[in-house]
Amino acid sequence: MPPHWPPERKPLRRSGRIEPEMVAVRFHGRGGQGAKTASRILGTAAFVSGYVAQDSPIYGAERRGAPVAAFTRFGREPIRERGAITHPDVIVVADASLLDDATARVVDGMDDQTVLFVNSSLSTDALRAHLSLPEQMTVSDVTGIALQQLGQREAISALLGAVAARLVGLEWEPVRLAITRELDDLGLAAPVIERNLLVAKQCYDSTEPARLPKGKDQAISIATLHSPVYEPPTKGTARISAAGNSVLRETGGWRTFRPVLVADKCNGCWLCFAYCPDGVIAMNSEDRPVVDYAHCKGCQICVHECPTHALVAEREQEGGMAWTAK
Repeated sequence: MPPHWPPERKPLRRSGRIEPEMVAVRFHGRGGQGAKTASRILGTAAFVSGYVAQDSPIYGAERRGAPVAAFTRFGREPIRERGAITHPDVIVVADASLLDDATARVVDGMDDQTVLFVNSSLSTDALRAHLSLPEQMTVSDVTGIALQQLGQREAISALLGAVAARLVGLEWEPVRLAITRELDDLGLAAPVIERNLLVAKQCYDSTEPARLPKGKDQAISIATLHSPVYEPPTKGTARISAAGNSVLRETGGWRTFRPVLVADKCNGCWLCFAYCPDGVIAMNSEDRPVVDYAHCKGCQICVHECPTHALVAEREQEGGMAWTAK
């Protein structure tokens, strides 16, 4: 637990401008990128700033690379709504490939007033060439910054949280306290947290606050109710109606980093083959791994387990809105 926690909550600043009744921020990322933690950082920072805050994640397949979403709401009044944010003020996208993923539903509820942040090495013009995106769009290579300054591709939760906080106009001190709290809860050592804070502050300072809609009221979305279809109970285990259909579903697009073989370092131990949870690594006649990139999700277990460091993580190149398996 960080020292002096919980901090004293600051009273809300009463400025001359009209503040939104509630700010709704939706995060989109892939499992392992830190979208959930970024959402918590923003929610904690808003709470410390004196707002009523709420944050919650939603998961699909709970594994690295799968699309995930998280939601943060904060305002001056009690928050009456729960669940997914269908019409966000701000959308934070941790992986640009999600923009072209229909299952991620990144652009759902986006209008001409929505603020969009995309973590990408591509330019704003390059992203607009593929999709119709809002006027208020900010693009920054947060993953590249994490690789260069932190040496870790996964460590972007603090950076995304800082960017989101800056976009919605929160001050740095509550953000610093929130990052410290959330990363400490994850078990990170104090020196690691300090490095994250330094880089997060750079991302915070380099981001311009967004123009949020004025005086927006809370809108309670009504979900359509569907009657479930029940099947009579049967004996035995759960029925698999379409066995072996994983070969029909290419999941290489989940990847942000791919394992690449450095052949002269490989000793043919087969550990990568044994540890791969998806069975996408085969061994050739020379006892060298061959990766099925159409289905490799980029979990990097093989990279971590390789005793000779013959497998290295290489960042995917963003040539279009969807990755092409090579």
